[in-house]
Amino acid sequence: MDTLLSYDAIIFPADGRPPHLIELSASPVSQTDPFTGQLILVSVLPHPEVHMDNIADNMDRRAWRWQLVDSLDGMTRTFANPYIIFYPVIPRIGDSFPVNRTIREIQGNNFNEDRAWRGNIVVAKYRSGGVDPFLSMINISMADFPLLKNYFLNHEPIGQ
Repeated sequence: MDTLLSYDAIIFPADGRPPHLIELSASPVSQTDPFTGQLILVSVLPHPEVHMDNIADNMDRRAWRWQLVDSLDGMTRTFANPYIIFYPVIPRIGDSFPVNRTIREIQGNNFNEDRAWRGNIVVAKYRSGGVDPFLSMINISMADFPLLKNYFLNHEPIGQ
C-alpha cells in the first residue's frame, strides 16, 4: 500500500498570483490487521508542504497545520463536503513566510497583519461524516473558490 494518492486542491499563492488548481499528494497510512495479517488503510497523510515555499525540511506534519471549514458565518447547516486549509507554521532557519498577498487582497479593509495568512495556502475538500477528514478527501474545483473567498474574508489561521 505505498502508492501515492492524489487529489485536486486549490492553492492561494503568497506572491499574489491568482488561486489555481494543484495536485495534492497523500501517502497511505496502513497497519496490519491483527486477526488477518493483511494491511488495512487507516488514514492518509497529505503532503501540502510540497507546495509551500520556505517551509522547514524534514519536519513531516509538524511544519504545517490544518483547520477545517465546515460552514460559513451565518449558515445554519454545515457543508456536505467541507474544506481543509493547510498553512505553513515552521519556516527554514533564517527564512520567514511572507504575508499571503492573494488573501490580503480578498480581506481588503478587514486585513490585520498580526493575524495574517502567511505563505502558500493549500485548500482541499473532504466528504463529511467520517472520523478522519484526510481519509475522506475528494477533488476540489475552482467552483469552490467563491465559498473559500467568503471564508478568507473574515477568518485568520487558528493559533496565530
